[in-house]
Amino acid sequence: MRGDFELGPDDGHLLLRTGRSGLGRRAGHDLTIEATRWSAAVRAGEPLSASSVEVTVEVDGLEVREGSGGALPLSDQDRADIRRNLRKVLDSGRYPEITFVSTAVGEDTVEGDLTIMGRTKPVRVAASLDGGRVRGSATVTQTRWGVKPYSAFFGALRLADDVEVEFDIRLPE
Repeated sequence: MRGDFELGPDDGHLLLRTGRSGLGRRAGHDLTIEATRWSAAVRAGEPLSASSVEVTVEVDGLEVREGSGGALPLSDQDRADIRRNLRKVLDSGRYPEITFVSTAVGEDTVEGDLTIMGRTKPVRVAASLDGGRVRGSATVTQTRWGVKPYSAFFGALRLADDVEVEFDIRLPE
């Protein structure tokens, strides 16, 4: 497949998975957060190394989809609080977007620059093409981008520093 493609939420899922740490971790939830507003510009080339991808995620489009674990089930109020805290932690007023721009595309990895809160760092994304779908993941260590992981109860409950990013996207025919 060759050509230029524009992709977005109708084409697949972009998920963030968080974990907990600290003495109070039993009270919190492991979260699945979905990017509901994102776009990707893909150039599929031959050879594969001639390909590129640019992804933009709107911070205000991050929505809590699931919370597992925790002392109590995740409530609608919890979801609203998490959404508000997420926008605060990521300073969505100053930095409304998270971006990824590839620098190298290989058989099973895409390397590129990830920008969060105005800071750009290189990342490696594991990716595989399976039929008409591309699936992959990367681990993002929040503090590497200057993001202070959310904490509560005087630090006894903390969001783990590593966030798993996963995607499953259907490519155009």
